[in-house]
Amino acid sequence: MTYSYSLVDVRPLSSSIGAEIHGIDLNKAISEEQFIEVRSAFGQYGVIFFRDQNLSPEKEIAFAEHWGKININRFFTNVDGYPQIAMVLKEPDQKKNIGSSWHTDQTYDEEPAMGSILFAHEVPKNGGDTMFSSMYNAYETLSDGLKDTLTGLNARHSSRHVFGAARAQRDDDTVGRIKNAEAANQDAIHPVIITHPETGREALYVNPVFTLGFEGWTVAESNPLLEYLYLHASRPEFTCRFKWKPGSIAFWDNRATWQLAINDYHGERRMMH
Repeated sequence: MTYSYSLVDVRPLSSSIGAEIHGIDLNKAISEEQFIEVRSAFGQYGVIFFRDQNLSPEKEIAFAEHWGKININRFFTNVDGYPQIAMVLKEPDQKKNIGSSWHTDQTYDEEPAMGSILFAHEVPKNGGDTMFSSMYNAYETLSDGLKDTLTGLNARHSSRHVFGAARAQRDDDTVGRIKNAEAANQDAIHPVIITHPETGREALYVNPVFTLGFEGWTVAESNPLLEYLYLHASRPEFTCRFKWKPGSIAFWDNRATWQLAINDYHGERRMMH
């Protein structure tokens, strides 16, 4: 697919994934013509970034609703008065952050959210970057034999072991930032290889956090192949790394990317919406 941009400035971060978009103030109305180009960049690069945005919670919600209905997160503490906005927070005295393992969001749902938006309010002086990996590249670089093996396979995903009662009982300082353990009762089956509904590209659709195993396979049978896929999908050449500043926004496609929040800023506060 050929993409061209004349109304927004699109600057790729790597050859595989990610692009910053300049020339847009999200406090102002986006023209339909501009939005078409932004949406094209989202499809082409998998994750798009905006800088120097000064948005109220109402404007954050308005930007999200421009893309579709908001899927309210059931497990993260929300911003006071705004249930649509989850808080992703690490305080200076906390050791663990949220999202420190490679994953994609909400695969435990039968209909996962198509994307996730993260808006930086407070960031550490150094560290706290987020990495993204392209599941298009992860699929496309598999051997033909492994592609054949994976085609038609389904995988089991769950929220229970991540957000459920077992997590609440662990000695884990993220527990206070996670709520509704009793709501962690989702299990879903998804194809291991999906075809993106907008780009038509095929992508690998498993992840180390929520995937339990292949449908019809035991855990012992599933794990060796899953571990290989996880290692393959996080190869450096498939990734980009984003350095946050206050007012930065990342918007990633859960159908085509993984992300990992680097936990290298102990003693500093990082607060995102």
